[in-house]
Amino acid sequence: MEKNMAMADRVIRAVIAVVIVVLYFTGVLNGTLALILGIVAVVFLLTGIISFCPIYKLFGLSTAGPEAPQAPPPAPQA
Repeated sequence: MEKNMAMADRVIRAVIAVVIVVLYFTGVLNGTLALILGIVAVVFLLTGIISFCPIYKLFGLSTAGPEAPQAPPPAPQA
């Protein structure tokens, strides 16, 4: 699985998830809205941890930037 999320994107998702959890435990969120946002928080945390967003992949997006070029293999010694 190719990473398609930059560190900034991962941090933003984690912060949003934490805010949702705090709002739930302080009683601001309840009922159906709390359930839906709880699911969103879990998805944000999981995608942030693994650095991969399936929706980004679906639309061909990536915030990860270009991958570092691979160093060529060493030349054989004669």
